[in-house]
Amino acid sequence: MKIVVIGGTGLIGKKLIPHLTAKGHDVLAASPSKGVNAVTGEGLDAALKGADIVVDVANAPAWEDAAVLAFFENSGRNLGAAEKTASVKHHVALSIVNTDKLPDSGYFRAKAAQEKLIKASGVPYTILRATQFMEFVEGIAQSCVEGDVIHLPAASFQPLASDDVASALAEVTLKPAKNETIDLGGPERKPMADFVRELYAAKGETRKIIADGEGRYFGAKLADTSLVPLGAAMQGRVRFGEWVGKR
Repeated sequence: MKIVVIGGTGLIGKKLIPHLTAKGHDVLAASPSKGVNAVTGEGLDAALKGADIVVDVANAPAWEDAAVLAFFENSGRNLGAAEKTASVKHHVALSIVNTDKLPDSGYFRAKAAQEKLIKASGVPYTILRATQFMEFVEGIAQSCVEGDVIHLPAASFQPLASDDVASALAEVTLKPAKNETIDLGGPERKPMADFVRELYAAKGETRKIIADGEGRYFGAKLADTSLVPLGAAMQGRVRFGEWVGKR
């Protein structure tokens, strides 16, 4: 089969493609650097010609509310139209657990808009909603720095290694489309502060880390379960301590 990976040169795309080529599929890594821009539509029709499956793992380059919404709405519309023209049989998208349950977050609102476009496109789909990547834990912590203290939200956290995300995406991609949303979480669920303490201890970082009931996640106030699966979910295998030890 021909599989087009939108965002194929990014973190997840580069890990996903070897899973698919190892199964003998013809895989195209599509991104602006390769002349394929889903946001503008440039090169999209040519890239999707003859494609059986499209996997969208592209991420917005800017997180400002209006910019990220425009990115996912424009790319969603363009992909839907191009896939209909190319008679694509399965659209797979990477999204975020509880995308529709955190309206305070502009990024989550944008991903919810993307999901709505996918469902309305008429192209058979699977949406894989993942929890936050282990690779982003330090960035999350840095966003919560106040003076010499890290004020993290007092919420549960279930991070995933990007390798596990790619593996799960490959599994979902090669199954028939069922027009459904699937959750994927890491193997451990603990307060966010516990993971950050483990990471910082390994780095020899002594900055004080607290779980703050008023702490914000990129401006959004979290409930305890805002970032974790609420029901049945696929599960990654790599534990956080194992991932930290290999860095």
